[in-house]
Amino acid sequence: MARHFKPVGKYAVNVLARLAARNIIKEQLRDQGVRVSLVPTHQIHEQAQVYLAKHPELYEQALERAKLMGWIDLREPMVTPDHPRSEQNS
Repeated sequence: MARHFKPVGKYAVNVLARLAARNIIKEQLRDQGVRVSLVPTHQIHEQAQVYLAKHPELYEQALERAKLMGWIDLREPMVTPDHPRSEQNS
């Protein structure tokens, strides 16, 4: 049986932000009349990295998207109360 890909935490946000930047670059290329299938993948990747660096709001959008997809659960961390420690090495 095939396993489904389920990214975790910050990795999910990074994947979604990079994917959004890549899609924006592809859309810009299409708007310029360029056939995206003829553009080398590494060029799209490089342009997407630059775009992502200039638009950090894509990370915030990716975080919201990951929450909606159920990839991130932002519950309060479980913290146990501090116990007074007996001095063992005195």
